[in-house]
Amino acid sequence: MRTFALTLSAAALAFGGAGMAIADNHTGKRGMMNADADGNGVITLAEMKTQAAARFARMDANNDGVINAADREARKAERFAKIDTDNDGTLSQAEMTAAREARMANRAERRGDRMERRVERLDTDGDGKLSQAELETGKQARMERRGERGETGHRGKRGGHRGMGMMRQADTNGDRAISRAEFEAAIEARFAKIDTDNSGTITAAEREAAHEARKAARAERRSK
Repeated sequence: MRTFALTLSAAALAFGGAGMAIADNHTGKRGMMNADADGNGVITLAEMKTQAAARFARMDANNDGVINAADREARKAERFAKIDTDNDGTLSQAEMTAAREARMANRAERRGDRMERRVERLDTDGDGKLSQAELETGKQARMERRGERGETGHRGKRGGHRGMGMMRQADTNGDRAISRAEFEAAIEARFAKIDTDNSGTITAAEREAAHEARKAARAERRSK
């Protein structure tokens, strides 16, 4: 069971929030909006499945058509090989230091990108600078959003648990592996649940309704 849970923790990345809850650091979009390929503000099933297929391909490290413990081992071997730059099968202190420095550089770059997007979002007068009033407005908006979501500082952990639950549901035959068919079926079921008017698209209103439903469900669980 522990091996399966570890496999699911990686696979769950495709399933957070209202179906896709991983921010795209290249587009600045969050959640399901990552799937909005044409940028028209609505999500079609085709768009969601296209993004899901790309995520499945990344998680299916050995390209055998299922996500399971073997993929986790393959990813570990791939990470090791990437760090083992001299290909001698061991990691020297210099190689580990280089890998750590590369990770830190990547994190710094991502933080810089996030900061740039944040400034653009808060800079309501477009002068390229943030006034105290703009910062305060942004802070208040952020606090209100967190309050509405019931966030307590453990958003990532909660999202991970939710994603793992979805992946367990996707494993319909209970073999502790997620096939491409199971993965796609779970995506389709999630889409249908959010697309309440059966229009074939998920609108901003439907995304908000799904968010409110999750919030209500969390409140109910906490009250028990």
